[in-house]
Amino acid sequence: MIECKKLSRDFKIYTKKAGLAGTLQAFFKRTYYINQAVKDFDLNLDSHGLIGLLGPNGSGKTTLMKMFTGIIVPSRGTVEVLGEVPSKRKNSFKRNISLVMGNKSQVWWDIPAMDSFLLFQRYYEIEEKDFKRRVNDLGERLNIKSLLQVPVRKLSLGERMKVELMACLLHEPKVIFLDEPTIGLDIASQKNVRQFLKDYYEEKKPLIVLTSHYMADVEALCEKIILIVKGEKRFDGSIEGFKEGFRKEKTIVFNFDEAIANFPEKWRERFYCDWNQDKTQLRIRVPEKELKSVTVEILNQYSVSDFHTEKVSVEEVMDDILSHH
Repeated sequence: MIECKKLSRDFKIYTKKAGLAGTLQAFFKRTYYINQAVKDFDLNLDSHGLIGLLGPNGSGKTTLMKMFTGIIVPSRGTVEVLGEVPSKRKNSFKRNISLVMGNKSQVWWDIPAMDSFLLFQRYYEIEEKDFKRRVNDLGERLNIKSLLQVPVRKLSLGERMKVELMACLLHEPKVIFLDEPTIGLDIASQKNVRQFLKDYYEEKKPLIVLTSHYMADVEALCEKIILIVKGEKRFDGSIEGFKEGFRKEKTIVFNFDEAIANFPEKWRERFYCDWNQDKTQLRIRVPEKELKSVTVEILNQYSVSDFHTEKVSVEEVMDDILSHH
């Protein structure tokens, strides 16, 4: 489905000093530096699935997406999607992929979504009966059937994102790239989009590659995670493997019979401690090797009503990664 070897992309970034003097200087001699957005990236996805592409801002996620879809030509290395070279932009390739970018629109702003859909029908050469069936089906699933005759600029952000998703699925692509599809959406809209994507995947079984800064998207949808940091691949595997590989700590939640006024300073300095407002519940993260000793010490010193350990979330792991890059 997707295969790339030593895939790299460089950008020449021009700089200029502020003010008129800087402008004049840049007119005669421009200075620049090379930014390696993606470096020697290897990937092999040979079947359908829900893949999370994660990384800090500026790590190269969107650049990768654009190379996978042929918008950007690689500086070095090779990439093939569905056996085709994306940058050649053949019709056979474009008919089988789709890209949704949360901060960019593919439907026209001042006209109803249906007018844009009719253009896409001609562009992708979708049969009339198939087009009507898909519009009806997707419109009902996304609960926007009554909004398809309304100018897109009159829709809310959540409604526009549903329109974007609908537009990208009309031709039933085999590979779908979603770059921040829930950016800016409220919690209810995020959940609706996630559920729709999950249901659509279960029915159609495409390959979906998703980037998101909302870790809830990743945990709810993705079966596999690819981590890219500073343009380089740092991880490629399951969500559980991702958690285990980057976090060697456990979270313990203690509930106390009464408020704890004085908690040892040594623990606050060594471990992450998160108290509730009335100081009756503590979430403490400790290294796995100290899990038993810390638990026993707290149980011996305080009146604990109950306690349990929690699984580490993808969000906690990403917080750690972001704090070090």
